[in-house]
Amino acid sequence: MDVWTKRVAGIIIAQVLLLSSSCGTRGEDACDRALVSNLPPSSFRSSSQLSSSHAPGFAKLNRREGAGGWSPLTSDRYQWLEVDLGERTRITAVATQGRYGSSDWLSSYLLMFSDTGHNWKQYRQEDSTGSFPGNTNADSVVQYKLQQPVIARFLRLIPLGWNPNGRIGLRLETYGCPYTSDVVSFDGRSSSLVYRASPGLRQASRDVVSLKFKTLRNSGTLLHAAGEGGLGISLELERGRLRLLLRQGGGALSSEPQCLASLGSLLDDRHWHHVVVERQSSHLNLTVDKHSETIQIPAIFSHWDMEQLSVGASLSLNSLRLLDSKRNFHGCLENLLYSGLNLIERAKHKNQQVTLLGNVTFSCAEPVSVAATFPGPQSFLQLPVVATSDSEGVSVGFQFRTWNNAGLLVTFAIPNEGGVVWLYLSEARLRLQIHKTGRAVLELSAGSALNDGQWHSVDFTSGRGRLTIAVDEGEGGVAHSSPSFPVAIRHQLFFGGCPAEHYNQECRNPFDTFQGCMRLLTVDDQPVDLILVQQRLLGNYSYLQIDMCGIIDRCSPNRCEHGGHCSQSWTVFHCNCSDSGYSGATCHSSVHEQSCEAYKHNGNTSGLFYIDVDGSGPIKPQLVYCNMTEENTWMVVQHNNTELTRVQPSPGVNQYAVHFDYSSLEEQLSAMISQSQHCEQELSYHCRKSRLLNTPEGSPFSWWFGGPGTGRLQTYWGGAQPGSQQCACGLQGDCVDTHHYCNCDADRIEWAEDSGLLTFKESLPVRSLVLGDIQRPGSEAVYRVGPLCCHGDKSFWNAAFFDKETSYLHFPTFHGELSADISFLFKTTASSGVFLENLGIKDFIRIELRSSTQVVFSFDVGNGPLEVRAESNVSLNDNRWHRIRAERNVKEASLRLDELPAAAQEAPTDGHFHLQLNSQLFIGGTASRQKGFRGCIRSLQLNGVTLDLEERAKITPGVRPGCPGHCSSYGSLCQNQGRCVERANGFHCDCGQSAHTGVFCQTEVSASFKSATSVSYTFKEPYKLMRNSSALPSSIYSDMTLRGENVSLSFRTNQSPALLVYISSYYREYMALLINKHDELEVKYKLDSSRDAEVLRSRVKSLANGQLHTVTVRRLSDSVSVQINQDDGEDFNLTSDGEFNAVKSLVLGRIQDYDELDPDLAQLGSLGFTGCLSVVRFNSISPLKAALLHPDNSPVVISGPLVQSTCGSSTSANPYAAENKRHLSDQSGSVGSGQPLVNAIRTDSALIGGVIAVVIFVVATGLAITARFLYRRKETYRNREVKGVKQEDSPDFPFNNQTDSQRVSCENQKEYFI
Repeated sequence: MDVWTKRVAGIIIAQVLLLSSSCGTRGEDACDRALVSNLPPSSFRSSSQLSSSHAPGFAKLNRREGAGGWSPLTSDRYQWLEVDLGERTRITAVATQGRYGSSDWLSSYLLMFSDTGHNWKQYRQEDSTGSFPGNTNADSVVQYKLQQPVIARFLRLIPLGWNPNGRIGLRLETYGCPYTSDVVSFDGRSSSLVYRASPGLRQASRDVVSLKFKTLRNSGTLLHAAGEGGLGISLELERGRLRLLLRQGGGALSSEPQCLASLGSLLDDRHWHHVVVERQSSHLNLTVDKHSETIQIPAIFSHWDMEQLSVGASLSLNSLRLLDSKRNFHGCLENLLYSGLNLIERAKHKNQQVTLLGNVTFSCAEPVSVAATFPGPQSFLQLPVVATSDSEGVSVGFQFRTWNNAGLLVTFAIPNEGGVVWLYLSEARLRLQIHKTGRAVLELSAGSALNDGQWHSVDFTSGRGRLTIAVDEGEGGVAHSSPSFPVAIRHQLFFGGCPAEHYNQECRNPFDTFQGCMRLLTVDDQPVDLILVQQRLLGNYSYLQIDMCGIIDRCSPNRCEHGGHCSQSWTVFHCNCSDSGYSGATCHSSVHEQSCEAYKHNGNTSGLFYIDVDGSGPIKPQLVYCNMTEENTWMVVQHNNTELTRVQPSPGVNQYAVHFDYSSLEEQLSAMISQSQHCEQELSYHCRKSRLLNTPEGSPFSWWFGGPGTGRLQTYWGGAQPGSQQCACGLQGDCVDTHHYCNCDADRIEWAEDSGLLTFKESLPVRSLVLGDIQRPGSEAVYRVGPLCCHGDKSFWNAAFFDKETSYLHFPTFHGELSADISFLFKTTASSGVFLENLGIKDFIRIELRSSTQVVFSFDVGNGPLEVRAESNVSLNDNRWHRIRAERNVKEASLRLDELPAAAQEAPTDGHFHLQLNSQLFIGGTASRQKGFRGCIRSLQLNGVTLDLEERAKITPGVRPGCPGHCSSYGSLCQNQGRCVERANGFHCDCGQSAHTGVFCQTEVSASFKSATSVSYTFKEPYKLMRNSSALPSSIYSDMTLRGENVSLSFRTNQSPALLVYISSYYREYMALLINKHDELEVKYKLDSSRDAEVLRSRVKSLANGQLHTVTVRRLSDSVSVQINQDDGEDFNLTSDGEFNAVKSLVLGRIQDYDELDPDLAQLGSLGFTGCLSVVRFNSISPLKAALLHPDNSPVVISGPLVQSTCGSSTSANPYAAENKRHLSDQSGSVGSGQPLVNAIRTDSALIGGVIAVVIFVVATGLAITARFLYRRKETYRNREVKGVKQEDSPDFPFNNQTDSQRVSCENQKEYFI
């Protein structure tokens, strides 16, 4: 079960528990009784009334008494109507109506609830602002059913909008049912409730504790469950959050607890919060209000029994000793249930299992504390201050909470010299400034991190020459000063901001306006009655919400996905996605591609890459090696032992077992294998007197485990079929002993081998290996399990072609309520069309091509239609692939087209954010079958899940699966004369006409030459070589007579003079490129054997300086152009007739046969060339590439040492940039005497890095024929370093292990050089 499934299960369980254990609800099953209609007039209050006939008591639905409803004296947003239901009641719906026979009604309003008539809480729907739509006339009734029922005694309705041609007018009704409950309160000192489980009875495997609580302290212990072995689980409040703690030790606080989860926020708001804790086996489900989390606990708790449950305090087991009184809970609990037992009810009846300690009461009395909310930039509170004649001091105190790091808290003018005092937040610190005559005369600061949403107290005192500011009663910081002038309030005191009309008079605010809550205001040690302020009987205010704290934690729950860090201000939240691997406003979209295939089509070559197999899904990115060859693009995942390893049996142990740990997590491996078209893993066994599988009828000596999790037992070997209990030779029928199905089962004293590829994805990857026949005398064995290699991204090429505007595909409804990301590629020749559409009752989501240069992402989540437009500076109907990535979350909507910057539009700060769709999802068209899309859509993914367009297209008229034609989009990736070749799924670059190699023909083919090195390429031989000439392209045999040629190469050398290239003919004509003794380039042409050679000398100097230089020589008839590096070309003219007759051969390096050469050229040719030659090309021929990569099927002769290197690269070599080649031996196994498997695993001579080249060269210098054979073998590994297999006690051990953990390729690459 994945994390998401666990969380959903936790939510479902919590909701079931909430409904099933709600013992406080009694009465009718249908909770829809009218609650207001029978209330007396005394149950109604209002901010004001227009007249006695407009009193609040007339505000009853469908009544006509009085003036037909309530209307306040003035119509503004400071009015309210309050209803006292008499007792706490479950409220399920609200209905409103305008005042009878009038033009007075509400168009929108806020709904507030309270238990006490103070400390109001605004009701917010799960996906809305909390404002409710009202009426459009005075008579119709608009009823709104609450998504979550509310339990409260008092209801208050605040008008937000009304008929502009009338006044505020209201009649209302609420619906619900009675609510009763069991309540207990704790004083936070020594009070607690203790429940002891029945002794001797094993508890059920599932324990559930549910309760409601309210508190004004942000810390305290709610529950502590203690059990055997000193193990315990605690539920504690810490800074307004609920933490689930796991404790181990003799007492509840004897060891540092482990925090398993932290949920909720601002839980010290003196409102009821619902909590459910469920333990089931090794999992805990924690629910706080509407949010749930599933946690896995250590195995030690899986069979743990709770013996004692202490509520309100942490008590030791048995002795009931209070462990930490400072952490006791101060507040009220309601409906405390343990596995269905009502513990409060049992405590009332003095049940023996329940013990009450300290001051515990069965009621919930709470002190009245009136707060004020400053919601916006126009909020302020103004209080008058009466100064006495002898007053030379002032004291101001208050508490505040906010998310903002800046804002004005208090300001007032002082009597002397136009002075002013500012007490404000800056950088989340409390700062004080006093200005006189326009300059700062005093500055103080105290506290830090005061924007954490917690309540902080501030005390400002001045008198007798001393001024002090203190934060949190001094615990948060204190600052003092001794001003030389008295600091007193002149007339007025302003909190939070200034009135606009007083900006340049008594109140000036150069800082931000405060946004947050304040309470417990005192001036000169006298409390400020904010209810009098609300009634306009004291001071003045604007845009305040009095008797409530409207702070919202926008980071709870955390909307930042994939581990993004959430921070917030009063109005918005921000996600820091650094190091998460994801981007966007909520860290939703992966910054990594989903496969190596996608990286390749972005133009990347082989290397290490992070891939995110499920895009925006829950699976984390993984680091893999992408080996991009011409044939396939491989994802390579390493494990902890890919080396060829000798078995070292332990004495007395008959089996040898090894486990493989992969660099990717389990869910990453499973998703990668599932997404790939093909996966494989090498499994090889080299043996001497060590049997492997014996016979299919008998028990195998060895086996392995493969597949998901720990794997399933497998008894077949590499190259065979699952369940066959055979090796590859058994399947092919060529085992050395026909009575057995593995070479090793022949049990011979000679070395044998059983190797092959495991290709059945259900059995991959190999998890562990068990080898059995290893203890007999003379038994020796070596094994190798290669890396997991997969290629082919099934989702990347999944495509459909829509050939009509009326054609479409339909899929189930798209569920992207909070976060939705959509990505796909398209190509078309049409200028408009709808790519995708999904409708709801009101909501919808749509992506369309609005014009040939514009894509539009439109949607509606209940706030009205919104559009995000992306413009392209090129036509999008060019029949090339274009990529669209759209994302919508609770913070913004964005649209990105190709690699252009994303267009974005912010979502409303307080608005609907759940996308609610219910129709089918239409692809390539709309529900109305209009404005459909004509063209191809490919790799369509919704929230990281690929839609199978091809399967649906197979059964849908007007839509065809697949979409050919990729070279128009990706052909530009093929470089250096590489040719793009179409494939059904993608393309590849044919480098046959290029002097380069690589997946994009981007890699230089270079070689280091010594003085004895010679490479001779024969254009047309006078005799037939014993080669398979039919496999060679016809361009090898070029025309005998040339009227022009194009010669290019790169070189670096310190040798001068030096011969670079020599091209000869059968008529003693030639062309030569050389560096003369002055380090200049010379081109020699002898196109007439009866005349002397013509010398063309370049003016470029210092070519033998060891730097890389590029030369291009082009001749057409008698005109020759020479270009070196990036310099301007030089033009020359020949005096000969311009024909190069009967071209014979091209020689690089030392010239072996120079009898017919001119004397000076013969002397130069005998010296050879020492240095580097790279990307040598003569017309369409690449002789150096032929010699290095395809010597066996090319007309080349190599003499002397020739080592492939990266010397022709202009930049430092990337150790992962080269393509790697792996090939298992064509034989499934071999048997011989002595050392039959020497170099069965070896390193290709064409390695990157000079050290490797030297090692291979030394090995190859024994015999020339053997060296060439080893050099030409294609069945090799190309690696970065050489690693020897451990061989502690066998000096004649016949294996060399030269594999590298990151450079093992998963394909034998085939490439032709022409």
